[in-house]
Amino acid sequence: MCEIFPLETDRLRLRAWRDDDLPAFAALNADPRVMRYFPAPLSSTQSDALADKIRLFMQQHGWGLWALEVKGGAPFIGFVGLAIPADDLPCSPCVEIGWRLAAAHWGKGYASEAAEAALHYAFEHLNLAEVVSFTADANQPSRRVMERIGMTSKGESFLHPRLPQGHPLQKHVLYRLGQQLWREQQC
Repeated sequence: MCEIFPLETDRLRLRAWRDDDLPAFAALNADPRVMRYFPAPLSSTQSDALADKIRLFMQQHGWGLWALEVKGGAPFIGFVGLAIPADDLPCSPCVEIGWRLAAAHWGKGYASEAAEAALHYAFEHLNLAEVVSFTADANQPSRRVMERIGMTSKGESFLHPRLPQGHPLQKHVLYRLGQQLWREQQC
């Protein structure tokens, strides 16, 4: 097991998950607004299983989808971080950056702020050549976050292999950010 490397920004702490995060995570995953661009909201059991999977990955690697808290405020507002998606995606093998925040914390710049910290970790500590992100084509809020953190889309899209043919969320867009471009953007 690896030590989990926490990250901090001016307003946020990206940290290891705690058992007391699970009820708030279940509430977030049950919220139809949060899960609008996913096939369905998650039950409490499904949410706990996802948290267990995230925690195990972090314990094995020392990084992953960090639990996100507001310093001096909310102890858990969602997650932001890095993951290795399944091999059945056309961008695999890769490392993706992703986020999921409770609706009460939208519109405050938290996703972008935390994602920038995760990108710094990806390029400075993991020395990744590239980080990707993808979402349902219709998910404009996440696409705006991707653009704010310097990612670009060159029109790459794919049909998500785990969604049924014709599902309204099946078409996904792919964004990329290479280490060299990220370094140039830091200047």
